Amino acid sequence: MKGNAFDPNCPTRLVLDRIGDKWSVLVVLSLSGGPRRFTGLRDMIGGVTPKVLTQTLRAMERDGLLTRTVFAEVPPRVEYALTPLGHSLQTPIEAIATWAEENVGAVVAAREQTPA
Repeated sequence: MKGNAFDPNCPTRLVLDRIGDKWSVLVVLSLSGGPRRFTGLRDMIGGVTPKVLTQTLRAMERDGLLTRTVFAEVPPRVEYALTPLGHSLQTPIEAIATWAEENVGAVVAAREQTPA
């Protein structure tokens, strides 16, 4: 199935919402090096509340972008990892993150020159 992002009724818009969400982008970047536990993700991402991170992880799992593995240990250990579909997002997301890091100065300068 191929979608049409310009069609307001196309499910492609749901996919764009997921991959365009800043927390989803940061989760993909955080998991690109391998599986992480919840606290590792939270600490690496910074600024995300546990509630929002939980919601993001659940949505990404539902969308097939990551897996949640519970290990039968005491206390229980839970790890999150990218699926093959999630890994396929790494290259485009890393490109966008690199662009953002390289151009943040220009964007900030443009904002400062534009009246509110």
